[in-house]
Amino acid sequence: MEVQTLLKTSKHTAVKLSGAEAVIKTLINEGVEKIFGYPGGAIMPIYDAIYDYLDVVTHYLPRHEQGAIHAAEAYAKISGKTGVVFATSGPGATNLITGLANAMVDSTPLVCITGQVSSQLLGYDAFQETDVVGVSMPVTKWNYQVTSADEIMEVISKAFYIASTGRPGPVLIDITKDAQMSKTDYLYQKVSRVAAYYPYPKIEDEQVKKAAILINQAQRPLILAGQGVKLSRAEELLVKLSEKANIPVAATLWGLTAFPSSHSNYVGMLGMHGNYAPNILTNEADLIIAIGMRFDDRVTGKTSEYAKSAKIIHIEIDKSEIDKIIRTDVAVVGDAREVLSKLIPLVENKQHEHWLEQFKELRKTECDQVIREAINPQTPGLKMAEIIHRISEKTKGEAVVIADVGQHQMMTARYFKFKYHNHFITSGGLGTMGFGLPASFGASVASPDKPVVLFVGDGGFQMTIQELATIANNRANVKIVVLNNNFLGMVRQWQQLFNQKRYSFTTMQNPDFTKIAGAYGLKANKLLKRENIDEILNEMFANDEPYFLEVEIEKEENVFPMVPPNESVSNMLLKADY
Repeated sequence: MEVQTLLKTSKHTAVKLSGAEAVIKTLINEGVEKIFGYPGGAIMPIYDAIYDYLDVVTHYLPRHEQGAIHAAEAYAKISGKTGVVFATSGPGATNLITGLANAMVDSTPLVCITGQVSSQLLGYDAFQETDVVGVSMPVTKWNYQVTSADEIMEVISKAFYIASTGRPGPVLIDITKDAQMSKTDYLYQKVSRVAAYYPYPKIEDEQVKKAAILINQAQRPLILAGQGVKLSRAEELLVKLSEKANIPVAATLWGLTAFPSSHSNYVGMLGMHGNYAPNILTNEADLIIAIGMRFDDRVTGKTSEYAKSAKIIHIEIDKSEIDKIIRTDVAVVGDAREVLSKLIPLVENKQHEHWLEQFKELRKTECDQVIREAINPQTPGLKMAEIIHRISEKTKGEAVVIADVGQHQMMTARYFKFKYHNHFITSGGLGTMGFGLPASFGASVASPDKPVVLFVGDGGFQMTIQELATIANNRANVKIVVLNNNFLGMVRQWQQLFNQKRYSFTTMQNPDFTKIAGAYGLKANKLLKRENIDEILNEMFANDEPYFLEVEIEKEENVFPMVPPNESVSNMLLKADY
């Protein structure tokens, strides 16, 4: 959809610049300090222009465009800024698509700038020409092709405004080579308003009042906290709401760290491999208060049997998410921080001690039957949960944690005790294997003063293994922990439980990862025995240098509890019947 901006005439005198230099100057005016990208022919003028501004902006060269965009995603999440990515035309641009889709689902603000063949060659199948605007349209919040240097300043500023406001998301700007090379009168004016785009809906006070009435009447309320709480910086208000009405709080995968895990009202993670109590008691609640979450299928299980005893309040900035999956009784469309600011004064002080006690009892059941053995196993082989738990203890929960996708991702979410807000980054909605390694580098750029710990499986690690070079060359303080079971573990678990152990193409024949890491210049080690855990972890965290650790774990370790596919959350399994 074409969007027109409302701009005032600049009072400054214009200067003649190439379109490429106008790109760099506009990025700097938008506050950009870090860029992730990979050069090529169609974006070469922009790379030539940035050469003169490296004292102002830092460019990082990952080893693949997918690595660049995943790094930018993590950078954006940790820093709170909009990530910026450069790529060339054709395969360079299409290599961004997975990252764009990932950022779209996980609401990550990105501005991706791709080079394109000259405008006179468009549509003629020129070398490395691809209709990246058409290809990327379903996975971007907005995209646009620039064919004139005069458009560059306004379009880029508009891109930052759209990417970062409302529900954040990725934007792609495709700039033809002739637009990069031709001259323009450079006049920068920051875009702060876009016609037909209303990122912050007006909150209906009547809906807020209706929500307060339901909260005040509820006997068994449950708050479901999603990423929207963090994006709106409403963490403190969420604590106030929970404490005032004494309401238990559960978090989605991306909602982790939105509410302190040490708080007495925190009852755990929702979802297929979440905690037992919040999943089971969802169907006992008489009121669900969903804040900044979208009722993903991994959270709801079988929707026809989800929260049948509960009224639903949905607080969400994106109107399209309302009633999309779960029908609501009261919908409040708006920014979570603004809505909670209006809601809290209307909520009465309440006590729900008996209700909270039910969560504690089920938590004890999970501890007795799952958690205790997972973190202190009596089996000879090492387990994922115990390694993650020990690293959590070693870092006191203060590390920035990245998880790739698979069993280890769920184990990380379950067993790492995050101390700070926004210190856990993963691929949530899309589930992109290979996200973790480049994302860990992007996180280290955003948070250079803290160790970044990456938990990754042997499958996902090899999908973007070339980014070891990026980490090594930049001496990034990333501790890479490959939890190696020589399987595509999550798929294998499903095959074991639901396909009679027919392990179809999930067995991995892996190389010696430590030798590969060593070849890139990384300090590398392998953990094989439980008695060596302390010694090796001490070595890994002894300094701020990158470190690679391969842990040989049990081949057929499974993640429990688990809600079986297409089952009610009430049917969560604590162990398998096999």
